[in-house]
Amino acid sequence: MSAKFQSFAALHVPGDPVILFNVWDAGSARVAERAGAKAIATGSASVSTAHGFDDAEALPLELALANARRTVGAVALPVSVDFEGGYAVDPDAVAANVEKLAATGAIGCNFEDQVVASNGTATRVMHSAAEQSSRIAAIRWTVGPNFFLNARTDIFLIAPGDTHDAAMADAAIERGKAYADAGASGFFVPGLADLALLESVAKAVPLPVNFMAFPGAPEAKAVAETGVARISHGPFPHMAALKAFEDAARAAFS
Repeated sequence: MSAKFQSFAALHVPGDPVILFNVWDAGSARVAERAGAKAIATGSASVSTAHGFDDAEALPLELALANARRTVGAVALPVSVDFEGGYAVDPDAVAANVEKLAATGAIGCNFEDQVVASNGTATRVMHSAAEQSSRIAAIRWTVGPNFFLNARTDIFLIAPGDTHDAAMADAAIERGKAYADAGASGFFVPGLADLALLESVAKAVPLPVNFMAFPGAPEAKAVAETGVARISHGPFPHMAALKAFEDAARAAFS
């Protein structure tokens, strides 16, 4: 297992980012591995939708852990799991849940700073940087030094793209530095597509920065040139797969 931790971390090279084409179950993980993936990462929205649930921790924790365990067991590659907000607010409770995730064989996870409401919906409100740093620190203390904790900030997801500006980038940088000090391994900025702002974040935050690709986003080469170290694809592979399935089903039924 230690070799998988090390190999996954080593894939994060600024300017030469690892590409993660996000999966949702053991079968899609095997397809990604067969297609040439260097590592596997799940997307929470994709996993939830595939199991008939909404995103934002509506998928029961035990089912999320079981899916992670099956995905890890299906491939030889390191597997990182999108674990949303950790299914808790209290730092110790979050850390205990991430410890359960690590026990599935996952070598890392995404961990977001958006508050998830008790009814299982995203609130579009974020934990303060201090609160989230405490949660990250508790996770790090519990799971040890090797687990790849990809700290996600939702600053750029909550705000429309045309409002993204230098002030938001500065706020993200402040969080990235705080999360690094708390023990994060990477910094994820989904929703940010402005290359100049992305470059400023990648240069200022002392962690490998993760960009999320989406339809209409800048191409991977341009993104790589900003200094990011990871490009993931979020829910979009699963959405494309469902669209292809629906189109084929409609053709069959017509």
